[in-house]
Amino acid sequence: MLALLLALSVAAPAEPPTTSDAQALVRKVQAHYDQTKDLRARFQQTYTYSGFGRKQTSSGELLVKKPGMMRWEYRKPAPKVVVVKGTRLVQYEPDENQAYVDDRFDSSGMSAALTFLLGKGDLEKEFDVSVRAGGTLVLRPKAEDPRVDSIELVAGPEGQILVTRVIDGSSNVNEIRLEDVRRNVGLPDSAFDLELPKGVVLMSPPGK
Repeated sequence: MLALLLALSVAAPAEPPTTSDAQALVRKVQAHYDQTKDLRARFQQTYTYSGFGRKQTSSGELLVKKPGMMRWEYRKPAPKVVVVKGTRLVQYEPDENQAYVDDRFDSSGMSAALTFLLGKGDLEKEFDVSVRAGGTLVLRPKAEDPRVDSIELVAGPEGQILVTRVIDGSSNVNEIRLEDVRRNVGLPDSAFDLELPKGVVLMSPPGK
């Protein structure tokens, strides 16, 4: 009889996550990044086009520093550098010998899955939050946003983000996995300067 009771106890389903569970997790994530001055990580990005059933995968290194600095150093499948420093955005594609420069860049146009890393915004105030069994945090914008239907965050035990998935209104999925994350390493501001080579072709920024 005791063995049967133990078996039933082990097999009993776990309690589904509650609203308070979601609030506790989103606060842990927010607190972790509120205390993060800078970070360096390797990333793998997979963009899934829902309408075509096609995936595009890239990888490289990410640097972030508050306030308002971010650098994506893509290495595969082709080299590309995207740097944000305040209101200046530079995207350089060496294989194409071209670059986009925008000195009036508004970082609020970036995904909220990334802007909070820069110390902007409050996840709990800007999103309705829930959590799935297994611990995936799900964020849905309180204000309608055509760029974002929902954001899924997989967090580590200290609140560090391991995976972000942004699902847009067309069900396309932009997933970023972070590895070897190091925070508060003292990144210099100069890490977010990008000197373009002579002869590079300057293009108008997308949407301009």
